[in-house]
Amino acid sequence: MLSETHKYSPDEAFAYCAEITEAHYENFPVASIFLPQEKRPYVQAIYAFSRIADDFADEFQIAKEDRLTKLNDWENKLKQCYEGYADHPIFIALRETVKRLDIPIEPLSDLITAFKRDVTQNRYETIDELLDYCKYSANPVGRLVLMIFNYRDEKLFELSDYICSALQLTNFWQDIKVDKEKDRLYIPIEDMIKFGYGLDKWNNGVMDSGFRKLMKYQVGRTREMFYKGAELPALVSKDLQLELKLIWFGGMGILKMIEKNKYDVLQKRPRLRTSDKMMIFLRGLVFNDLPNYKKKRPRKEVWDLT
Repeated sequence: MLSETHKYSPDEAFAYCAEITEAHYENFPVASIFLPQEKRPYVQAIYAFSRIADDFADEFQIAKEDRLTKLNDWENKLKQCYEGYADHPIFIALRETVKRLDIPIEPLSDLITAFKRDVTQNRYETIDELLDYCKYSANPVGRLVLMIFNYRDEKLFELSDYICSALQLTNFWQDIKVDKEKDRLYIPIEDMIKFGYGLDKWNNGVMDSGFRKLMKYQVGRTREMFYKGAELPALVSKDLQLELKLIWFGGMGILKMIEKNKYDVLQKRPRLRTSDKMMIFLRGLVFNDLPNYKKKRPRKEVWDLT
């Protein structure tokens, strides 16, 4: 990779973002080969912008104030990018992306807001508070992808929000062990109280029936949100459909894996194997009616983002 002080051409800047994207493992496809080749660099530019900001928020070896300073600087670079100036390769690629596709700054700014919250907040009292975090951390990504494919319809945005929030929650449940080591707790405390699993048990890493019931509740809630957005892939063109279906099936696959592991995410992080990904790919190819995929009888609870 070339030095960041090198004067990047747009093509070099997009290549820089592609390297960052390909270097990071993700359970869910990011700018995968199933996206049209001409769209992939734009997704990679947005991913690289988000990835570096996320890394700033996670630099636990430095003080919170210093992490916030880095994020503020990143936000200033974003504003300068929209004013036509960029000297960092990610922002050179991002400037080309937002200019060519007429993308507003708000969803990108929202991502920075979420990363700042990662630095300053590590507990969430209610599900509404947690979903408000998802509004900034996850939902903008889905909206940005839709914009890259020239979709601006509010109905599609709302369906995307359900899927993206469900993906964010899925990541939280999958990463409970990792986040606990970082002193981050994303399970709503009101739910912990409801199932008799207090902070004392959490701090001691207790795995008991209360924790399993608590996580079963979270998995059920999250699955319902996936179903609320399940109509989205059928409403977009074929060049985006498969990618969205793979993301949807990937998230649902992680939830199923948590169930199979009897909700013991305190001891081991569930991770999709190659064979799991192959099955997800096959489902994405052959299954189109996502709203009815293994749909069980409606639950009494109705999970909503409003």
